[in-house]
Amino acid sequence: MPHIVVKLYPGRSEEVKKKLADEITKTVVKNAGTSEDAVSVDIVEVEKDKWQKEVYEPEIAARMDKLYKKPNC
Repeated sequence: MPHIVVKLYPGRSEEVKKKLADEITKTVVKNAGTSEDAVSVDIVEVEKDKWQKEVYEPEIAARMDKLYKKPNC
């Protein structure tokens, strides 16, 4: 605990994804009162043409009232 899933378009290098996971981990440890060993981060690449149906509709639009950070779209 906790497990974070980041979904984004493909195209970032493994180095960029590793840095992103490291920075997310640091922030979670600092702000959630947990240890680094307890954090897991998954990065899922979703093609742009599938984003609306696979991510936006079920995970963003359907949960807009529950999101702590909402997109400006």
